[in-house]
Amino acid sequence: MTRGNQPVYMIGVAAELCGVHPQTLRQYERLGLVQPARAGSKNRLFSDFDIERVRQIQRLTQEMGVNLAGVEIVLRLLDELAELHREAEERITEYRREVEEQIVSMLANSTAPIRRDASLLPVPRPLRPGTRRF
Repeated sequence: MTRGNQPVYMIGVAAELCGVHPQTLRQYERLGLVQPARAGSKNRLFSDFDIERVRQIQRLTQEMGVNLAGVEIVLRLLDELAELHREAEERITEYRREVEEQIVSMLANSTAPIRRDASLLPVPRPLRPGTRRF
């Protein structure tokens, strides 16, 4: 479990970090917008990921005027986009590994000079969602 996903904040602390009332966090949980971990049957524990998600919900509702039903759709689409991005990165990494293996095997019997200090197949890293090239 990464540090960002480690549940560490009780509901009162989480609410204070997000600038919301604890009841708001309970409502978001009931609606399935956040899913805090449980310590026992009653105590909710929020992670840094949960805190950032609540802040994102607040931005969508307060700054952009999106209602909670819309927030649910936006968050689901963002989660799906992040998953697709992760899968694409995995595929690119696997493709690069396979092509480099093929190049190495083809060059094993070749007399052509090759650089040993650089990647055989330089592939630019894809941009993270929300970043721009320019």
